[in-house]
Amino acid sequence: MAKQSYLKMMTESDANELIHSDLKDLATAAKKLANHAINLGSVGFGTSLLKWVAAFAAIYLLILDRTNWKSNILTGLLIPYIFFTLPSILFNIFRGQIGQWIALVAVILRIFFPKHFPEWLELPAALILLIVVAPSLIANTVRGDWIGVVICLVIAGYLLQEHIRAAGGFRNAFTKANGISNTVGIVILFVYPVWALVLDIL
Repeated sequence: MAKQSYLKMMTESDANELIHSDLKDLATAAKKLANHAINLGSVGFGTSLLKWVAAFAAIYLLILDRTNWKSNILTGLLIPYIFFTLPSILFNIFRGQIGQWIALVAVILRIFFPKHFPEWLELPAALILLIVVAPSLIANTVRGDWIGVVICLVIAGYLLQEHIRAAGGFRNAFTKANGISNTVGIVILFVYPVWALVLDIL
C-alpha cells in the first residue's frame, strides 16, 4: 500500500508567527543600518570639523606671525598646509571666478604698484594664486588623498620642531607668553592629519 503524504495547511497562527519573525528580522536590520550610518556619519563629520579647525589654526598662525607675536618659524610652509586642509566649499570658491579675480588684482598690484602692495598680503596672495593655478592632479587627487595628509603631517612636525628650537627648548615653548599661542596653534595642526591617517589605516 503506497504511503500518502499530506500537505499541512497553514493556520492563521502560523502565518502570524511567520510575519512576526520577518518583522523582527527587519527591525534588527534597520537598527544595524542606523548604527552603521551614525558611526560613519560621525566619523565623516569629525573629519570635516577637524579639517576646518586645522585650516583656521594655520590661518591663525599666519595672522599671528604678522603681529607683534612674531616668531621665527617658517610661515611660508603654512600656505601648502592651508591649501591641503582648506574645506572643499572654500577651496571651490577660491578656485572659481572669485579666486581668479583676486589673483589678477594681486598680480597687477604686485607688478605695477609694488610700493602699494603691503608685505602682509604676500602670503595670502600666494595662497590664492596656488589655489587658482594648481593642476587638477594636485587640487583634486593629491589634496583629497593620503599623500596630502602626509604632507600636512610633515609640515606640522617641521614647524613644531623649528618653533621649539627658536623658543630655546620644549619647556620655553610651553611657558613663555609669546610661545604658548604659537605652540597651541602648531599642536592643533597635528590633529587633522593624525585623525585622517588613523581612519585610513583602520
